[in-house]
Amino acid sequence: MALPPPDPQFVLRGTSAAVHTLHFSCGGQEPDVPILFSGSENGFIHVWNLKTHRVDTALDGHGRKSVYCVETMGGKTRLLSQGRDQRICLWDLAEGRTSVTDSVFTENVGFCRCSLLKVAQGRWLMAMAAKALEEVQVLELPSKMSVCTLKPEVGAKLGMPMCLKLWQLNCGSQPLLLAGYEDGSVVLWNLSMGKALSQLVCHQEPVMSLDFDSEKTKGISGSSEKVLSIWSLNEQQNLQVYKTHKLVNAGISDITIRPDKKILATAGWDHRIRIFGWKKLKPLAVLDYHTATVHCVSFSDHRNPSERLLAAGSKDHRISIWSMYTQT
Repeated sequence: MALPPPDPQFVLRGTSAAVHTLHFSCGGQEPDVPILFSGSENGFIHVWNLKTHRVDTALDGHGRKSVYCVETMGGKTRLLSQGRDQRICLWDLAEGRTSVTDSVFTENVGFCRCSLLKVAQGRWLMAMAAKALEEVQVLELPSKMSVCTLKPEVGAKLGMPMCLKLWQLNCGSQPLLLAGYEDGSVVLWNLSMGKALSQLVCHQEPVMSLDFDSEKTKGISGSSEKVLSIWSLNEQQNLQVYKTHKLVNAGISDITIRPDKKILATAGWDHRIRIFGWKKLKPLAVLDYHTATVHCVSFSDHRNPSERLLAAGSKDHRISIWSMYTQT
C-alpha cells in the first residue's frame, strides 16, 4: 500500500498577500542560519529565518507592486528582485542593511521572470524580457552592459517570452538561453551569435514555466494545459520531444528540478504540489495543503541532504515547507 502523502513540516504565515516567488539561501557552514526569501503581490520581499519560522526583515523596493522573482547573487547578502513596477533591483543586505544599490528599468509589462547565470567571480549574466514584446535582452551585471538582444526571425510568431533559463555546460563553455514563449514554443538561443539554434513546439498554450538539467541536457516545461512536456537537446543542439506526461488537472505555474537532479516539483493551479522522479517522470507524491493556486516551488540548497527542504508559495498567503528526505 502506498504511504499517505506527508503533511508540511511547518507553514509560514504573515505575508498578508499572495506569494509569487521563493528562493532559499541555506548553504555554507554553521552558524549560518538557513533563510528563505519570498516575494509577494503587495510588493514586499520577506526574509524568513528557518530556525524561528519568523520574518527577520521585510524589504520594500517595488512601490507595492507584485514581486515575482527573487535570487541571491553569491551569498545571502546580495539580492536581486523583480517586480511589476518594471524594475529589477539589486540589494545590499550585509550588516543589517536593507538598501537598493542599483536597479534596471525593464520597460516590460509581462510577468516573465529574469534568469541569472554566474559567469565569473562577481560577474553575472541576466536575461530578461525586453521592451519590444517578442524580444529578450541579456545584460552583464553589475556593469549593466548590454550583451545582446535576441529577436525572433521575421514572421516567426512566437509571441511574448514567458520564461527564461540561462545555462552553460561547464564554466568555460558558451552561455546559452532557453526561452519559453506565448505560442507554446521553447527556443534555444546562442548569445554570442544572437541567433536561435533550435525551436520546438512543446505546448498548445503559452509555456508558463521550464527548468533544464544541463548534465543530462534534458528539460521540462508546463503550461495552462494538462500536459508536462519533457524534451532533450541532441549533440547538434536540436530540441526534441522526449516524452509527455498527462496531468489530472490543468495548469502549471512553476516547475523546478532539485539540485541533485533526482526529483522535481510542480506548482499547480489545482492547489496541489506534485513530486516526480526526474529520471522517468514517475509520480511520487501529491502534496495537498493549500486552498488556492500554488504559484511557486523552490528546493533548498542545504549542504546536508537530510536537511533539504521544499517550499511552496500560494495565492492563499501561505508558504508550506516540506521535508522530502524523511519520507522513504
